[in-house]
Amino acid sequence: MSNGPLIPYSTTIHIKDTCLCLHAQRAARALGRRFDLALKPVGLTNQQFSLMMALNRPEPPPMGPVARLLAMDRTTLTAALKPLSARGWVSIEPDPKDRRGKRLRLTPEGSLALSDAVPIWKDVHAAIEATMTSDAHVLRQGLTEVSG
Repeated sequence: MSNGPLIPYSTTIHIKDTCLCLHAQRAARALGRRFDLALKPVGLTNQQFSLMMALNRPEPPPMGPVARLLAMDRTTLTAALKPLSARGWVSIEPDPKDRRGKRLRLTPEGSLALSDAVPIWKDVHAAIEATMTSDAHVLRQGLTEVSG
């Protein structure tokens, strides 16, 4: 047991009220639950939706840029890709420019699943923004500044 000074309760309240990390985590969990519930009928989680959207490009991207976009390490990205690959929605292919690298491709089946999910995302996203009293653009800007 520590013999140091106890942290005053006022400090706890101050951190609860001002901690950007706490507020971002709470918001992320709440948003995640809301989108998970909405996307469930099409068989996606919010994380899978974001990952598949990151692959919706004219050319299959390498793993590195996708991992950076989603703020994931490559190991986490690889784990997140496994269920999508197993469902036939994403393919992981050798990079023709670098045999050690991998390219990620949204399959035609994955594109269909994603196209079913986009209208759901649009509706939920619009509903969330409609209930916000603060400017969603300013919030996105601030989060982008923090996430680098």
